[in-house]
Amino acid sequence: MHEFAVVSTLLETVLGLAEGQGATEVLEVHLRVGKLRALPVEEMKQVYNLLAKGTMLESSTLIVEETGAVVHCPRCGYGPSLEVKSQGADHSAILQLLCPRCGSVLDIQGGDECVITRVRMRISSAEGLEEKMAVTLHPII
Repeated sequence: MHEFAVVSTLLETVLGLAEGQGATEVLEVHLRVGKLRALPVEEMKQVYNLLAKGTMLESSTLIVEETGAVVHCPRCGYGPSLEVKSQGADHSAILQLLCPRCGSVLDIQGGDECVITRVRMRISSAEGLEEKMAVTLHPII
């Protein structure tokens, strides 16, 4: 269940960002996750809700954008489709991405990211409470 470790790191990172901005509450966390990370989105959201309890993220929403794999074959130039060969039965299996045209190992150019893209938060200011969107590209893993 590596999503627990990923979400723990995500929460620590967002809390640090929010505290640094003087936030009183986090409203939304946007995360971009590549399919090659093999992170189950629904399980991540459940863990997020569990770990966020008692923090300024408690009422926030985790919004996950999944991205597909972007690959290139250094031998024949093929891309972006791929064939995935897995060793093992669980989602933490080692993946070997093979070119469907020539069988060579593909270079991964995208789809393996796990990045915070935006955080929407409420900040207390002299004028009262205001919302702020922090745009960031902060890798989690």
